[in-house]
Amino acid sequence: MPDSSFTPTDRSRVKRLHERGKYDEATVFAILDAAFIAHIGYIMDGQPFVTPTAFWRQGRTLYWHGSAASRMLRFQEKGVPACVAVTHLDGLVLARSGFHHSINYRSVMAFGTARLVDDPKEESDQLDLFIDRLYPGRRGEIRPNEKQELKGTTVIAMEIEEASAKTRSGPPKDDEPDYDLDVWAGIIPIHQTVGEAIADPLLKAGVGFPKGLTGYAPGVRFDELLTANLAD
Repeated sequence: MPDSSFTPTDRSRVKRLHERGKYDEATVFAILDAAFIAHIGYIMDGQPFVTPTAFWRQGRTLYWHGSAASRMLRFQEKGVPACVAVTHLDGLVLARSGFHHSINYRSVMAFGTARLVDDPKEESDQLDLFIDRLYPGRRGEIRPNEKQELKGTTVIAMEIEEASAKTRSGPPKDDEPDYDLDVWAGIIPIHQTVGEAIADPLLKAGVGFPKGLTGYAPGVRFDELLTANLAD
């Protein structure tokens, strides 16, 4: 495989419907960058846990954060094997038989070792990147992080050692005889979209909506907005 691809092993290779699997950085990163919530899987005290959390990416490294008092993060900061999963539901696929009903989706599973970001500057810089990833230019408008806030926050990093993407798109695939049935078949698209912004009731008079956030217009697809934010 080219250097820009992840080399799959038994833990990351797509086995079922293997033709849907991809391992190149472009596909994997595009799916990750269009997402905001990931599910982090790990084993703690012999018990599997899967925790949903906000995340962000820089190069081949994934980051997530939370309270320094979090049991999950205190465990992960020791350096533990982890799996990060992201999924986008793009549509419901209706076929002419129950067996061939499906969904259109984009997904990634990434494997690595979770570690604590213990450098104060890296921690502060990454939290700033997290804010600006969602809200371009926002860090220049709000007050800086205070030392006590940084002390109460833990940032975890995981370099991606292996990753695989799995996707489905397009119409249903029915058995040949079923195409003659008088049954509707097709796709119902499913997307997460932006709603109308609601101002804080305690907002100071005369403060308008941030100019840098005009992309958050009602009806805009959230996954496309996240991707566009990174391109700006």
